[in-house]
Amino acid sequence: QAQLVESGGGLVQAGDSLRLSCAASGFTFSTYAMAWFRQPPGKEREFVAAAGWIGGNTYYADSVKGRFTYSRDNAKNMVYLQMNNLSPEDTAVYYCAADDYGLGSTLREKYDYWGQGTQVTVSS
Repeated sequence: QAQLVESGGGLVQAGDSLRLSCAASGFTFSTYAMAWFRQPPGKEREFVAAAGWIGGNTYYADSVKGRFTYSRDNAKNMVYLQMNNLSPEDTAVYYCAADDYGLGSTLREKYDYWGQGTQVTVSS
């Protein structure tokens, strides 16, 4: 059974950093594109970052470019999101998602598996 478990969220101040982790199990991790999405309070879930299953380009939302860094470790079945210079606008529940043989889509409907999310709250 496929499972994604996010961790690393918390309450921080503006300008601080956090590193989110997502542990994957129950599927062939190396053949899945992995992505991070987030859902701010009262808003729709939105794309943050992703990369295709064969590596290559990493895609970022304009709002996080230059501040967030996506990475994955196929040997550990892990994906990470390093978030620097956080602002209150980054407050959201952050989700990781997996897309079989995906190319790193920004579209939620492309993803097959989702984690339960981890809360990130940034105070001003």
